Amino acid sequence: MLAKEISEMLAKNALFVSRDLFPNGKQRGAEWCIGSMRGEAGDSLKIHLKGSKAGVWSDFATGESGDLLDLWASKNNISLIEAIKDCRNYFNLRPLPELKAPINKNYKKPVLNCSLLGTESKAFQYLCNERLLTQETISLFKIQVKEEDIVFPYYCGDYIGFVKYLKVDRENGKKKMWIESGCEPILFGWQAMPKYSRTITICEGEIDAMTLSQYGIPALSVPFGGGTGAKHEWIEREYDKLSIFDEIYICMDQDDPGQFAAQEICERLGYYRCKLVVLPRKDANDCLKNNVSKHEIEHCFESAKTLDPLELKKAILYYQKTLDRLNGVAIDYDGYQSLWKKSENKISFRPHELSIWTGINGHGKSLFLGQVVLQMIQQGAKVCIASMEMRPEIVLGRMTKQATAMNKPSNEYISAVFDWFDEHLWYFELMGTARSKRLLEVFLYARQRYGIDVFIIDSFLTLDIAEDDYKAQKIFIEALRDFKNQHACQVHMVVHPRKPSDESQPPNKLDNKGTGAITDLADNCFCVWRHKAKEKIQEKKNTGHILTDKEIERLSMADALWICDKQRNGEWEGTISMWFDRDSFQYRDCEHHKSKPFVDYSCLKP
Repeated sequence: MLAKEISEMLAKNALFVSRDLFPNGKQRGAEWCIGSMRGEAGDSLKIHLKGSKAGVWSDFATGESGDLLDLWASKNNISLIEAIKDCRNYFNLRPLPELKAPINKNYKKPVLNCSLLGTESKAFQYLCNERLLTQETISLFKIQVKEEDIVFPYYCGDYIGFVKYLKVDRENGKKKMWIESGCEPILFGWQAMPKYSRTITICEGEIDAMTLSQYGIPALSVPFGGGTGAKHEWIEREYDKLSIFDEIYICMDQDDPGQFAAQEICERLGYYRCKLVVLPRKDANDCLKNNVSKHEIEHCFESAKTLDPLELKKAILYYQKTLDRLNGVAIDYDGYQSLWKKSENKISFRPHELSIWTGINGHGKSLFLGQVVLQMIQQGAKVCIASMEMRPEIVLGRMTKQATAMNKPSNEYISAVFDWFDEHLWYFELMGTARSKRLLEVFLYARQRYGIDVFIIDSFLTLDIAEDDYKAQKIFIEALRDFKNQHACQVHMVVHPRKPSDESQPPNKLDNKGTGAITDLADNCFCVWRHKAKEKIQEKKNTGHILTDKEIERLSMADALWICDKQRNGEWEGTISMWFDRDSFQYRDCEHHKSKPFVDYSCLKP
């Protein structure tokens, strides 16, 4: 819930909120009147209680004004973030979603050996004469100098969490910037932000943020420039702080990396409050150097528009992929590949897809999916697992065996695996029946805050939807479809089949429990089936019993089958034979292949 929504709730309850904040006040007509922010009786500060202006207040003695959220923060001398938390408690709203990550990353505090920027220094002259920044702007952002290099301090409250350096002298005409490694990725410019601002601009460089501030537009800069993926790790760190802003203007460079960054930032922070600013020059400082007026810059912001939905695209964008498909050329779709040799160029896991996984109880569908998750993490995926059937330590224990290819890895090896999980794996921790609405709320939060792009639901049976309530089931599947389409992610859900008469034959997509919409709306349908008869024969052999010729023949068959009987965006459907290793919990696509670790053990050796 953002600041704007909290403000609207306060406005709807303006009389009760005003009474609680200022019990010494009096109602006069449609206004609550008090003497000042201190709360004494009087008429200087008035709060509108009704109509379109409900919640709006003005202090006629000081000239201050705002809404009830601003008033709550000012009255209690707290930040807007703290005020939002107070108001959530005031309205008895449930806590914000929390996700369990295996490890919380520890960031280094930068060690600064700097001094304030003197007006005679080369760095100061560069910022003033070449970049046209004023002394007031330079002081506002607390710019420092180290020898002759400019130091941009990134403040997080009272301390500096991140530092970037700029060399004044160009080397071969190229700008040189660098950062201190291992520091917390946050936004630049918080130290210059007005206290209760509800509108902010995010731009691509520190000097651009300073330039926009000089134009009268509060601005922050991203730490790693344009582009996608890991460059936006700062969103996770700054998500709460940015929740106070009703409008976020995205003012990135007009090149491809800048526009790719704008798209991802809008998607993560919410299209509904992000607007894309197009400047008449490459960036804000280029505008300043070319005498673009404040009025022109303000007009650019007034003309800013939200981005088109990701789903709305011109047909011409699909020309090359359509041409390749018609000519039989393999198409490299975005997403993650299945890393078994037999499934190469056959099965892919793509964004905007819902995959259904089924299998008879005890046939290893969840275990198989766990190995698929490891394959996707190996390719850079961020995954959230919602497994309501097993405790997190059990699921993660099985995945650790798979990741190490060992039945009993050492404590050091387990630690190395969890280091690998860090920043890649989250857990929705809830045993028993999960509320489907809550699950989607947490998934949305995870997607926007952490950039998670793969979601696992194990299983559909554990949600708060009755087995015979086909209407509710269809509504939830439609919600999953909308979620993965709107947020460029993929969802994998385990669905149980109807009870078979025996386990000798694998179920198919038509055997799933529940509404037919599960299969109809899914993009992919997979089944994992284990050869239980072979396992019994193997046990018989291990205990010294003599086998029949037919039993010996069965021992040469595969341990399991991975069946793909629907792949909407792929060309292949069929069955892949698999072998199962009980020590490592790994599935292999060849009987003679050895289990391979996902985390290299050699890194632990001296």
